[in-house]
Amino acid sequence: MTQATESPEHRIKRLSMRSMRRGIKEMDIILSRYAGARLSGMSAAELDRYEALLDENDQDLYQWVSGQKPAPGPFAPLVQDIVDVACSPNRTV
Repeated sequence: MTQATESPEHRIKRLSMRSMRRGIKEMDIILSRYAGARLSGMSAAELDRYEALLDENDQDLYQWVSGQKPAPGPFAPLVQDIVDVACSPNRTV
C-alpha cells in the first residue's frame, strides 16, 4: 500500500508506531503520548506536518522539545503542542 492510497486509520497507526520507536527513549515516551492524544483528531495536512517532523533527527527533536534550541519556523507550533501535551497535568505516563 502506498501512502497515497493509505487509509486514514492505517496512516494514524503507522505514525503512532513511528512515534513509539525513536532513537532516544525520552522521545519515545513524549511522542507516543502525543500521538495517542492528538493524531486521531488531526487533519491530513496536520498529519503531513507531523510525519515531516518524525523525519527529523531525534537529537534535534529532543533539543526542540526540551527548549535547548528553538524549533524551526514550520515546526514551531507543532513542537509547542507536543510540549503542552507532555507537560499536561492529566498525563498518564
